[in-house]
Parts: sequence; structure tokens; C-alpha cells
Amino acid sequence: MADSDLDRRGFVDLRSDTVTWPTTGMRQAMAEAAVGDDVYGEDPTVEALQQRVAALLGHEAALFAPSGTMTNQIALQLLVAPGEELLCDADAHVVTYELGAAAAFGGISSRTWPACGGAIDVEAVAAMIRPAGYHAVATRAIAVEQTHNRAGGQVISLERLRALRAVADEAGIGMHCDGARIWNAHVADGVPLAEYGRLFETVSVCLSKGLGAPVGSLVVSSAERIDRAVTIRKRLGGGMRQVGMLAAAGDYALRHNVARLAEDHGRARRLAEALAPFGLVEAQRVRTNIVPLDLRGATLDAPTLATLTRERGVLVSVLGPRTARLVTHLDVDDAGIEHAISVLVGLLRS
Repeated sequence: MADSDLDRRGFVDLRSDTVTWPTTGMRQAMAEAAVGDDVYGEDPTVEALQQRVAALLGHEAALFAPSGTMTNQIALQLLVAPGEELLCDADAHVVTYELGAAAAFGGISSRTWPACGGAIDVEAVAAMIRPAGYHAVATRAIAVEQTHNRAGGQVISLERLRALRAVADEAGIGMHCDGARIWNAHVADGVPLAEYGRLFETVSVCLSKGLGAPVGSLVVSSAERIDRAVTIRKRLGGGMRQVGMLAAAGDYALRHNVARLAEDHGRARRLAEALAPFGLVEAQRVRTNIVPLDLRGATLDAPTLATLTRERGVLVSVLGPRTARLVTHLDVDDAGIEHAISVLVGLLRS
């Protein structure tokens, strides 16, 4: 746990990959960052980060914003006009964890297919698309989440994404990727980021999940759309001034912390394999850094489990009465994982 260990925090924190602390190297990069007023487009570190991320995803331009919720909502407004429709998974972040922002700020109607994580039924999605006219709300975009948070970090296969892209092209509608953890998908499946990027009109990527930056996301698209995105970001309160210090953290994260996600994936599999005998998780389905725990057959419910693990120095996330989640990240090393396994197995056996 570089710069952040059990002794300093007092816990092995497996609630989320957003709880990481900036390392010494990242803090130094932040302190030394060149800055300017980003509302005027004069912050050189932000400009460099935007160009770098756009190139990684194979697009013309990108825009830095404070959060993934903001970049998702900017992207949706770029693709779907007020009174038009978005299709997505029922458990998608854009309709589950963004507090109705698409409707509240974009006037966007949404319709969902049954939650299925990465196993999207492309034919079923195609059947949901409504053309303009006939007094029906016109479908304008499809959104997918890569990797899928509530599905336990599942990766949507490139084959399935290409099939969905063909459906969108035939219908003449757009595609958005909530790629908050697209870095994990890239590492898990070896698919180039640009290969993912070219399948979508817009992509949102996060620097504070897994990569260890303290804050920041980007929306990636064409130059024309990003010009429009600047206005939407300002309208949402996302105009920032000397924000190069945060952009420098993101740049450091991209340069140092993408390939090492494989370590998080390996530690997540170690957790899953240790807990699989208790019937809480299918270890073979854990391919990235999220371990979902189904406690329906356990003697402990999720809130009780979280309370007991906290008392023993391990933090877990409660997603429902019988659903918990463990997320590995760069601030938890092998020793932390073994401590967490010892605590969890001990409680499940008692």
C-alpha cells in the first residue's frame, strides 16, 4: 500500500476504489503543475490532459470536469434533446446513482432494459428503439457502462459492443459509454482504448476510480460536440479556474496507474476464491476489481457484516439488505487482502 497503509488509516478499506489517497509522486506533480484560468482555456496542464485522453480514446477532443456524473450528463445532453429518449440498463449508473439528473437538467426521458450487467441482449435492445413520429418519444441514444459497477465489475465484450453499434447505426441513433472504469476493461480484455472509443459518439472516463487521482473525469467526443460541452459544463456549474493541479494528478494517474490495475484484478480474484466456498460469489465471474457478495444464503445480513468487519479493521460497502461489495485498489496490498480474508472467513464460519 504505497503511501497509504493499514497503520496510517487503521482500516483495510474495500468500500470503493474512490477512497485512495494521492501518493507522494502524485502530490509532487500537483504541486509543480503549471496553471492558468481554465474558463478562459488558459490552463496548460488541463489542455495537455484533454488532448492526451482524447488521443487515447481515438477522438478529436475532450473536456475535463469535476465528476463522472457531470461528464455523463454532459454527454447525454450532447446526444439527446429535451423530450427525447435514452435507453440503458436498469442498473446503469446514469439512472441509478445520478439523482435523476438526465431528467432534471436535460429534460431527457429514459427507458431501461432488465439489469443484466455485461450480458446485454442486443436484439432486445433493438426492439426497444422507437423512431420519431407516431406520437411516441423518439429514441436518440443508447448508454452502456464499462465496466458495470452494480454487476460486479463485469466487462461488456467487444463483440457485443460492436453488435450494439450496428443496431444504433441502423436506427440512426447515438451511443454513449459511461467508461468510469473503462481502464479496468482495457486491462482485463486487452482491448485498446481507441478500439472502445470509436464505437461511441461520447465516452465519459474517470480518473478517481482505480487510477488514484483525488478528483476528475473527462467527456470525450468530436471537436464540435466538445465545443458545445463547454457551455453545458458551465451551465452545470463545472467551470473551473486554476485547476491544473487536479489535471496534473489525473495525468500522473494515467502515466503510472493503468497497467497496475492488473494487480487489483488479481487481488479481487484472491478475495473471490476465498469467499466462494461460502456461496457468496462466483469466483470465475470476478474479472476486474469488484467482488459482489450475495448474502441471501448467509447467516449475516449486509449491514451486520459491515459493522462486524469494521470492528475488525476492514471496511465493506453495503448495497442492500443482503448485498455487499468489496473493491480492490492501489491502497490495499497483498497483506491487506489477507487480513480482509481472515476477518471475513472468520465471521462467516462463526
